[in-house]
Order: sequence, then structure tokens, then C-alpha cells
Amino acid sequence: MGQTCRDKNGENIDVTTSSSADAFVEFERVQKSYDGENLVVKDLNLSLPKGEFLTMLGPSGSGKTTCLMMLAGFETATHGDIRLDGKSINNIPPHKRGIGMVFQNYALFPHMTVAENLSFPLEVRKMGKSDREAKVKRALDMVQMGSFAGRRPAQLSGGQQQRIALSRALVFEPELVLMDEPLGALDKQLRETLQFEITNLAHQLGITTVYVTHDQTEALTMSDRVAVFDDGRIQQLAAPDTLYEQPENSFVAQFIGENNTLEGVIEAIKGDMARVKLDSGDVIVAKPINVSKAGERTRVSIRPERVEYNKDRISDDALTLKAEVLEFVYMGDIFRTRLRVAGKDDFIIKTRNAPDVERLKPGQQIEIGWLPEDCRALDA
Repeated sequence: MGQTCRDKNGENIDVTTSSSADAFVEFERVQKSYDGENLVVKDLNLSLPKGEFLTMLGPSGSGKTTCLMMLAGFETATHGDIRLDGKSINNIPPHKRGIGMVFQNYALFPHMTVAENLSFPLEVRKMGKSDREAKVKRALDMVQMGSFAGRRPAQLSGGQQQRIALSRALVFEPELVLMDEPLGALDKQLRETLQFEITNLAHQLGITTVYVTHDQTEALTMSDRVAVFDDGRIQQLAAPDTLYEQPENSFVAQFIGENNTLEGVIEAIKGDMARVKLDSGDVIVAKPINVSKAGERTRVSIRPERVEYNKDRISDDALTLKAEVLEFVYMGDIFRTRLRVAGKDDFIIKTRNAPDVERLKPGQQIEIGWLPEDCRALDA
């Protein structure tokens, strides 16, 4: 079983993920069109092992939510097969798939108490009263909401309602839980708290989780793997650190975290390094990722935290360029500096706040440096 990504020419390439033997959730050549002409999901191959926390990340309209809705059964695939634990679920209605769902808007019944909201999916499954009460108590205790059983949703804060929505999704002990932007309506501090709570709970219970978000930080913080979507395809599927440190194309490099790009032309490729002549005339070297020959246009990618300007911190092996300081911002734990580099005014450096780091001034001329292996030559 493989995962379809797209190369720099827009062609499908197959990257091995979990094999069918150990896959719990599988999409095989899945496509989705709403009008019969335009595909919002294009030939998706994806597999998840049991217990994995996978995030589908991407901008609006990239196809990630449509994939989640097809897995839940609220949308039907135009082509291909979706399997759960080896069995096709294409023709199984949502309420018979045994999948827990958590939505951004909580979707709690306002006329029911918290306990009644949690009891409802158990009643639908014809569970006896004493068993229902035991499961409701256990589910509420898991999210530290045991003392709120008698309240109605309107009497709870947004964060409390989302905890209840999560416990309702877990109360019938599903093996798969789907979450669609569940923290989008919450403030930053509460969102960060719940990120860790949800991740820890999912791993503690061994639940397979598919999580949809457009928030990069959320995806990197919570996931075992992240599938980055754009234009109906997975552009890259990898662990968070691999995704950030080793983007496979320009879209992923730009979409995940902050990133500097310098444009130019490949002059030569030797071994695992390419010589790049920038549009400014400067020449640098970078790791060629999806460029293969001299004469190709490229966007060179370098993360802001990989760049140094303190002379005693710049390695002897570093690439160096002249730069002009345009803006220096104190952000507490870091300094964020905007520079003019190689004719571009949007080059960013992030430097850890330390006593030996010089505080720069606009207009100051400096030299910056980074290691060649931290620099990637990607598609233009």
C-alpha cells in the first residue's frame, strides 16, 4: 500500500506507507468530485496503522475535510475504496461504522444534561442503564469533567463543552476517532492545553485518530504523522520533525512554519550538493531535493533559526552572504530580524535571546551564514 504524492511536474509518485497487512484505515485510489468534472480529492492512497495519530493539514479547499467526511460516511467517494480494519465501508452508513466524531461547534444537544449527552450514543446501541452510567462516569473522569454531569451545555465554557464533546466521542469506546478542527473556536492558551490532553488521551487509550486542521503548530505538536494536502493531493506525509526539517517541495516548505526562499538557477549538481546562482548574482550551494539538472530554476529554502549573524557563531564551513538590517524585533525568548538579502526584503532570522547576542539596528550592514546541509534546492 502506498501514499500518492506529487512531484515537481505534477505527476503522481508513490511513497510507501504502512502495508495492507498492518493497516487499520486505508484509502485506495480514492477520488471525490461534487460536479462530475472537478476532483477535490485526486487518487488518494493512504494507510494508517492501529493507534496512530494522523493529522490532515492544509489550506481551505485542499481536500483534507472531504477525506475526513468520506471516512466518517457523510460523503461518498466517487471512485476507490475506503477500508476499516480490512473491510470496505463505502456502503456502510455513518451510524454503523462505530466511529467517534468531534466537531469544532461541539454538536452537543442543548436540551440534555452533560450525562444525557454522553448516554445518548449508548442508548442508541441498546446498552443497559447500569452499563451506560458506568461508561458515562468513566468518560467524564477521563476529561476531568466528572462534577459537571448534571449541567446543560449552555452552563459550560467553550473549553468545557469541547471536553464534553470529546468524552461523548469516546464513551462507546470506538477504535477510531475523527476530529474536524475541534479546537478552532478556543483561545490560544486553552487550545494549547487541550492539544496535549487530546494527544495524551488518544495514546493512553490506543485509539486511532484522524485529525483535521489548518493550524501548522497544532499539527506538528499533536501528530505521529502529518499529511500535508494541497489541490486534492497529499504533498508530503511524514513525522512532524521530518516534515519541518526535510520538506520535499516548495509548497510544504512554505506552508509548514516560517521559511526563507532565494530564487535562482542550478549551475551544477555534484554528489549530494547543487551549486546555485541566485538571481542577485550570488552563488551558494544547497541540497538538491526535486531538481535534477543544470539550467533548472529553483527556490532555495532555509529556515530562519538556522541562520546566524554573530561572527563567533558562524561556522568555518558556513555559506555567507551580505545583509542589511531592516527590522529588529524583541520577542522575549527570541529576536526576530528582517533583512535585505540577495535583493529580497523579506529574509528572516530568529535568534535565541542570550547575553552574547548583539542587538541589531535598522540600516546596519552585517554578514549572515548557515551550513550548506541546512539549505534545500526545491522546485521553482
